Amino acid sequence: MNVAFDEFGRPFIIIREQKAKERVKGIEAIKQHILAARAVSNIMRTSLGPKGMDKMLISPDGDLTVTNDGATILDNMHVDNQIAKLMVQLSKSQDEEIGDGTTGVVVLAGSLLEQAGSLIDKGLHPTRISEGFDQACKIAIDHLKTVCDSLEFSRENLDPLITTAMTSLGSKIVNRYHRKMAEISVKAVMNVADLDRKDVNLELIKLEGKEGGRLEDTELINGIIVDKGFSHPQMQTEIKDAKLCILSCPFEPPKTKTKGTLQVTSAEAFSKLAEVEMNYFTNMVNKVKETGANLVICQWGFDDEANHLLLQNKLPAVRWVGGLELEKIAIATGGRIVPRFEEVSAAKLGKAGKVREIGFGTTKDRYLLIEECPNTKAVTIFVRGGNKMLVEEAKRSIHDAICVTRNLVRDNRIIYGGGSAEITMSLAVSQAADKIASVEQYAVRAFADALDAIPIALAENSGLAPIETLAALKAAHISEKNPHLGVDCVGSGTNDMKRQRVFDPLVGKIQQILLANQVVKMILKIDDVIRMGDDQ
Repeated sequence: MNVAFDEFGRPFIIIREQKAKERVKGIEAIKQHILAARAVSNIMRTSLGPKGMDKMLISPDGDLTVTNDGATILDNMHVDNQIAKLMVQLSKSQDEEIGDGTTGVVVLAGSLLEQAGSLIDKGLHPTRISEGFDQACKIAIDHLKTVCDSLEFSRENLDPLITTAMTSLGSKIVNRYHRKMAEISVKAVMNVADLDRKDVNLELIKLEGKEGGRLEDTELINGIIVDKGFSHPQMQTEIKDAKLCILSCPFEPPKTKTKGTLQVTSAEAFSKLAEVEMNYFTNMVNKVKETGANLVICQWGFDDEANHLLLQNKLPAVRWVGGLELEKIAIATGGRIVPRFEEVSAAKLGKAGKVREIGFGTTKDRYLLIEECPNTKAVTIFVRGGNKMLVEEAKRSIHDAICVTRNLVRDNRIIYGGGSAEITMSLAVSQAADKIASVEQYAVRAFADALDAIPIALAENSGLAPIETLAALKAAHISEKNPHLGVDCVGSGTNDMKRQRVFDPLVGKIQQILLANQVVKMILKIDDVIRMGDDQ
């Protein structure tokens, strides 16, 4: 400790650090990791279920987001702790692979870590806990496969899929219109699904949103929506039996490759230059007209002279269309993208039954709708809402419903929601734990206790007494031998989720359990965090 003086002669004390900073290692480090992961899990816990609360997220720029979608909440949170970032990545993995259950997977992982912390305090090594969790995970999934049902559906009978999509939308902001939103989501998936191969290409489903109007104005369009309007306000706004010329080259005279100077010394030379340019434009338009095209879609722009010439020749055009949108238009209409005017031909034209421009009241916003395309596998869901926040949340909700439907096309096995699956798994794992002679039985039993976190959270968020509700449901499971009993979150009068028609895809629940267990094992095995570049 030294004494120093500032410029005014006032003394202040300098305390020197006598020893280097210590890193926390071993069991203490693992406990800190568990604490950080549980902090994230507790934030997400209140958003679980149909009665879950929303979160308000405010960005540094002041942008507001109100949502209860787990992946969106965690993606917008600024998390500094490295273990907490693992929980964020867990939610992202669930969202990318399954599309739904992002909140539940984080809550389950947090509950598993809470149980692991209690076992560590009792003296169990993290490796033995991890091995016990693996055994319990396998027991739970095997039992889940025995209590699942098959959901029979076809292109003529979509009601089972719609019911399952409504389950996904029940906790979202669009639940007032969740029947219509579910129908739109299911029809969109079935339009692009290959039922023989059990495959769905979600890239062919485009979600487009525009504030203004009401949520019930959301519609499914069998085609493509382009966020552009016709290049000239006097062009016709509706074209039937459209033949599209899709250009990726600019509708303007070519520019020289090298720098040069052109001097115009007389009016005749200027007129001749203007005539040459006009002829160039005229040749471009004639080449397109000769193919039989009645609509031009261009990736690049064109000036007012070319725009006026297109209007005179009654050739509607759209400019500044993005590259990805251009590809989707080509897929939907069966056309080919033309890189040079010399390659324009009738064989490369795309076809559509109707192309029309829509506007929104007094605003200048215009959208182009390309409908009745020969390749109907490209569809667009056009979401409307009172403001941007509502539109974005509706898009996230519809994305979840689309992913749930996609999962059922791939694997039509279902389980029932309301925490019924977790309760029946918990009972099965607890019974299996009694048959394990090694120390792993404590970890297996802890896994069963962790599964109870889901129905407890559902009961808490629904305003019910959580422990009493869980105890009554477990007793009913054993006495009635009915694995479909869950928390009655909506007050329908029955705890039988099969009667309530609360469906969840089996593949999504299995992935949720596997991912949560995998991340928990990873956290339990991290006994030190080494920051590269820091003093060791």
